[in-house]
Amino acid sequence: MSETLSSPAPTVARLSPVRQFYALTKPRVVQLIVFCAVIGMLLAVPGVPDWRLVLPATAGIWLVAAAAAAFNCVVEQHIDAKMARTAWRPTAKGELTNTQTLLFSGVLCAAGSALLYWLVNPLTMWLTFATFVGYAVIYTVVLKPMTPQNIVIGGASGAMPPVLGWAAMRGEVGPEALMLCLIIFLWTPPHFWALALYRVEDYRKAGLPMLPVTHGNEFTRLQVLLYTFVLFASTLLPFIFGMSGMIYLAAAVLLGAGFIGYAWKLWRHYSDALARKTFRFSILHLSLLFAALLVDHYVWPLLQ
Repeated sequence: MSETLSSPAPTVARLSPVRQFYALTKPRVVQLIVFCAVIGMLLAVPGVPDWRLVLPATAGIWLVAAAAAAFNCVVEQHIDAKMARTAWRPTAKGELTNTQTLLFSGVLCAAGSALLYWLVNPLTMWLTFATFVGYAVIYTVVLKPMTPQNIVIGGASGAMPPVLGWAAMRGEVGPEALMLCLIIFLWTPPHFWALALYRVEDYRKAGLPMLPVTHGNEFTRLQVLLYTFVLFASTLLPFIFGMSGMIYLAAAVLLGAGFIGYAWKLWRHYSDALARKTFRFSILHLSLLFAALLVDHYVWPLLQ
């Protein structure tokens, strides 16, 4: 999961200092990250989990994810200033200095890491910190400005939330957690490229080698469609390996068919409006898919 869930904030008035720092954390992005991590926690154990682990794990993951988002704002401030979608950010407008933002990011990362290390387990702390480095440094600094496959390779860090949640509860990374990670990893490219299709001029202006810029609209649309097929196959894995039951399977089939349907129409009859709808549906797809996993986890055993 990337910064693609961010949306422009009102530009009619200067944000208060508190809201400026809050905006740096990219709240909508972090909310989905934490949501997927919590799902990983709940799926990791039968019944009701130990809330003495759930609460600090959730807080710690949120803080480190927010720190990564703030660090990203520093690195990309000049790019953000050139793009309509991100020009409102406090770092892009010069309302917060690099020192202020880096200090804020460091405090959040340190606080979150301390919570995870002392109140959860060291494995979760190190995995979460590795995710911070993967997103804030490897993806943002290295991959994003270098290759149109940036979101594919860098998507590994964005796919980690359910693994973090699983590790928080069990102190290990199981195959079930890796299946959830794979789903998010394969979901990221069609999600991001749907956005990039209708924001292509922003990326071209910013000098970023996003796929629609380097390979064109038609090629990108084909990639979106192909990835939705592979994604659909991956969403069936939890059912195939006995991690979930029929409730999840029904949701996965319906949501997968919907995503493929949007991608097919996008490939055959492109419009910016349809690309926006595809992007928005992709967010709904992932949210409902993981919600279905959770419902299935608690309800399906009662129906057998």
